[in-house]
Amino acid sequence: MTPDEYCQQKAASSGSSFYNSFRFLPPLKRRAITALYAFCREVDDVVDECSDESIAQQSLYWWRQEVAKLYQGKPEHPVTRALLPLLDSFNLPQEYLLEIIDGMEMDLHQHEYADFKALSLYCYRVASVVGLLTVEIFGYQNRQTLRYAHDLGMAFQLTNILRDVREDAMRGRVYIPQDEMEKFGVSQHDLHQPISNNATHALFQFQAERARDYYRKAFAELPDEDRDSQLSGLLMAEIYRALLDEIEADGFRVLEHKIKLTPSRKLYLSLRCFLREKFRHWRSGHKN
Repeated sequence: MTPDEYCQQKAASSGSSFYNSFRFLPPLKRRAITALYAFCREVDDVVDECSDESIAQQSLYWWRQEVAKLYQGKPEHPVTRALLPLLDSFNLPQEYLLEIIDGMEMDLHQHEYADFKALSLYCYRVASVVGLLTVEIFGYQNRQTLRYAHDLGMAFQLTNILRDVREDAMRGRVYIPQDEMEKFGVSQHDLHQPISNNATHALFQFQAERARDYYRKAFAELPDEDRDSQLSGLLMAEIYRALLDEIEADGFRVLEHKIKLTPSRKLYLSLRCFLREKFRHWRSGHKN
């Protein structure tokens, strides 16, 4: 199995909306984004699948060393070997890959967040940095697109936190800020229960509106000249926003069951967004 095939298999096995959005990219960019996503999956799996914290810590240390070897031109792992030839074509800063590992390491040592400021650092490391790297792969003309990538990453992570709130709580991780839980009268014990009430509804609605604010900011920040290059991110945003809509339409009962979109719904949303963006581009061209 080649390094590229390894990354393809790693990315495809996740069934993620992120992976599904790659299909519209040209081959070289698709190779790069698939390798980047495989890297994220590898370091995330270290934390999620290893029950021994000391072993997980050692594994993350190994990955730090492997990132150093990548930028020295001597990688060993299939994922970093896949990334190596792509460094000549794309600006993928070493510190960004290390920042992602820093975010995964936070899951080993920090299981709750006092306020949104504290949570923001975590979201930046595990999501916004990934967004900044994907923008480098997709390409951009206007540096304001970096702000779009940062805020869209925040929106995606906040949506994930709301979707997975009970699952994370059962693992001992609470990503909803503690001061906001206190404000709405929701305890960590409540997050373990498959029961919704007025307090959890109000708390989760507040979290959803924050995520929506980040989506609104991101879309407002994306310059028109970079919309085409950022199509894959827009496709993913279409799916994630639909997921947020579904959570709200269900009454924020995320403690009772996990909300998911079917593969056919994701495909429909992707095609709808693709056609809308292409029509927008066509109309813009004809106006000029």
